Amino acid sequence: MKNLKLFSEIKHFLILIFLFSLVLRPQDILSQFANGADVGWLSQMEAQGYEFYNDEGIKKDCLEILREHGINSLRFRVWVNPRNGWCGKKDVAYMTHRANSMGFRVMLDFHLSDSWADPGKQPKPAAWANRTFAELLTDVYNHVYDVLDTLKTIGVIPTWVQIGNETNDGTLWEDGRASTHMKNFADIIHSGYNAAKAIDSTIQVIVQLSNGHDKSMYRWMFDGLKNNGAKWDIIGMSVYPYWAHLSWATDNERSLETMQDMIARYQTQVMVCETGYLYNEPTTAYNFLVDLIRKTKSVGGLGVFYWEPECYNWRGYNMGAWDPVTKKPTIALDAFQDTLNTAVTRTPNVPDDFAMSIYPNPFNPMTTIDYQLPISSNLSIVIYDVLGREVTRLAEGFQYAGHHNIIWSATNVTSGIYFCRIQAGSFEETMKMILVE
Repeated sequence: MKNLKLFSEIKHFLILIFLFSLVLRPQDILSQFANGADVGWLSQMEAQGYEFYNDEGIKKDCLEILREHGINSLRFRVWVNPRNGWCGKKDVAYMTHRANSMGFRVMLDFHLSDSWADPGKQPKPAAWANRTFAELLTDVYNHVYDVLDTLKTIGVIPTWVQIGNETNDGTLWEDGRASTHMKNFADIIHSGYNAAKAIDSTIQVIVQLSNGHDKSMYRWMFDGLKNNGAKWDIIGMSVYPYWAHLSWATDNERSLETMQDMIARYQTQVMVCETGYLYNEPTTAYNFLVDLIRKTKSVGGLGVFYWEPECYNWRGYNMGAWDPVTKKPTIALDAFQDTLNTAVTRTPNVPDDFAMSIYPNPFNPMTTIDYQLPISSNLSIVIYDVLGREVTRLAEGFQYAGHHNIIWSATNVTSGIYFCRIQAGSFEETMKMILVE
């Protein structure tokens, strides 16, 4: 009996040695679906003494609370020469460095204005007011390049850059008004695109419109941009049922149709760069967000960003996701956590080979398992402990070819070493995972 026990212990030891020898692959952060928040007001709110509390009522950094709710990406607007400095280059450098150091991916939204630019107004910066159009193109390039170069020197390379904000009728009016000068608007986009790529070729450039439900407007704009030589990587959209005067279910369904149409028409990926719902209807907001996130994932959309969820009692803004009394997040923000376990296709392109990565690793308590399938097949994803015992089965069944990811939330599992095994047709891969306390 002693010999059998010793043999069993040696066997388990050898298994552990083998499993520990598995080498972790480089992690692909960009593969994650962007659970996003635009927090452009945050530094100004903090300067005015606003405080934030987590679900347990503990005062914390707002960004920490957002991360606890599944947010992994942050969006910041950039103004050229803002009157009070907020959202200017210095403020944006501070906030993006702070976000980057906490592990968030960063999106920059260049308004190409000294203040707000949106579908109803696209004013030029004061310093550009009397410039010729050729000079304007140089101004756009230099502004985008300068801000991004400043961030690069402090170690921040944004994942995404928007050229213009909700540019339904172009930007830098009147020169860049799309309805009268589509070629000019295309040239502005092209100039910003070139500046971003000159800083780092991996930066993804977005052109964003509002009214995601308006498919005809998107066709008009992107047909015009394409026919006039503009370049972009992602089509961004805003989805606000409140402003669309539609039920959230109708707005989401129509926005889904727009996403599908943009992907098919331009072979371009899509992303919801802005969304929000009334703060005092948190349950409805939660249902709206869960549905929008799932619809976006269903077509390979890259992410959904909530616009200014941290706002409470701030400038009359009524679509935050914070309770003004408790100063804690509302249930609306839970939508990002409650959709984490949805496997998603993140690009319509079919990969050439099987691949798998896990991020973060080590982790606590959640990690993303990212994989790509070269062919459609039956698939299983199983987590095992160090003794080879099955801990949980994350996926089982048929799955189409393409890029996918799935979240393991190890909330009821002890810390230690685990192994993730993916089997898909004739492909099989096992990787080590470390759950830390």
